Amino acid sequence: MVDTEAARTIGMRVWRVRDDRGKSLQVVADLAGMSLTTLWRIENGKRAIANQSEAIALANALDIPPSELIRLPVPAPANGPTDSRIEAVRRALRDVGHGRPGGQVLPMNVLRTRMVTTVEAHCRCDQAREVGAALPGLIRNLYTSIAAGRDVAELLELAVLLHVEATIGWLRVAGAPIDLREQAVLLARKSAEELDTPAALGLATWGGIHVMLADGATNLAQAELDALTVPTTSSELTQLAGMLGLCHSLVAAIDGRSADASSALYYAAELAEHTGEGNAYWMGFGPTNVGCWRMHAALEVGDHDRAVAVAEGLNPEVHPHRGSQALYWTDYGRALNRVRGRHLEAVTALRRAELISAHQVQRDPIAREVIAEMLPRTRRDSPAGQELRGMADRAGLLPPL
Repeated sequence: MVDTEAARTIGMRVWRVRDDRGKSLQVVADLAGMSLTTLWRIENGKRAIANQSEAIALANALDIPPSELIRLPVPAPANGPTDSRIEAVRRALRDVGHGRPGGQVLPMNVLRTRMVTTVEAHCRCDQAREVGAALPGLIRNLYTSIAAGRDVAELLELAVLLHVEATIGWLRVAGAPIDLREQAVLLARKSAEELDTPAALGLATWGGIHVMLADGATNLAQAELDALTVPTTSSELTQLAGMLGLCHSLVAAIDGRSADASSALYYAAELAEHTGEGNAYWMGFGPTNVGCWRMHAALEVGDHDRAVAVAEGLNPEVHPHRGSQALYWTDYGRALNRVRGRHLEAVTALRRAELISAHQVQRDPIAREVIAEMLPRTRRDSPAGQELRGMADRAGLLPPL
């Protein structure tokens, strides 16, 4: 059995799993629906995994879960206190799942204040210091207070918001395993089902979609979206319906259903015209967010020129979440990397993303792939080369000295 733990890139992991299973390049390329040359380039670090659908196709061809293919190497880059805090969140979610949260009963207003503080810290990308440190105790105290039987409906609303707007997102940015993120999704869903309101059910579904997609569960994600109806009877619910429309578009894009993806984007754009730039439930829905998702959808189908054109018509600073601003610059950098003559601008865009939210570049599997691809074709002694090597080093992509 070859060691895949220390594989620094997805391409390296593909090669090691393929070699261990005795599958030829041609067989895996055929199963993944790509050319032999493309697969060879991916394995040898000359071409990044382009999008989620490509990662899912390769994982299926290798008979492994997509989460196994895109997980971080061991030890994980940019660690600091992050991994120990992931483990603390894991223990809190496990104990809550077994009905033994082990926290304190606190007044509802105290829990609400702490929840809002944690979510806003996540929106500011204050990930390691505030969010990771606050989540374990807040999860325990919130569920201990729910078990005490007072203000249950209000506390369940806080639980849904906490998991959807902080726990799941923080675990994603921190590079936590899919199964742990799924635990948070299931707790959010359970709380939403107890409340049984369109807002709670819609939020729980929205929070789970990216986790499902990261594990290749596109059919499940589509079924979850199809089973849900959110009325547009208020500005807040309209913004939630718009975000779910964007989720529809992403699932369709990954599935290769371009007409459905375009239709869902159009629906979301129509709703955004009515709401304007909003931030209901800390979602940041509005015309700018729709534009960012339109760019991401173009990347998903490989239309890099279109992604660049959309990006250059947006002002990411309008978005209220710094994490979404970082994602804009990451996606813009990914697109620029595939446009002739704009390689240096791609380096600058990725560096801007890292300055906003370091973990979103250093621990994001696709962003790491792009940096690894760019290294060999960037002059080491140039300013861009030095910048790129710094990012690669911080992302754990360079071999140890």
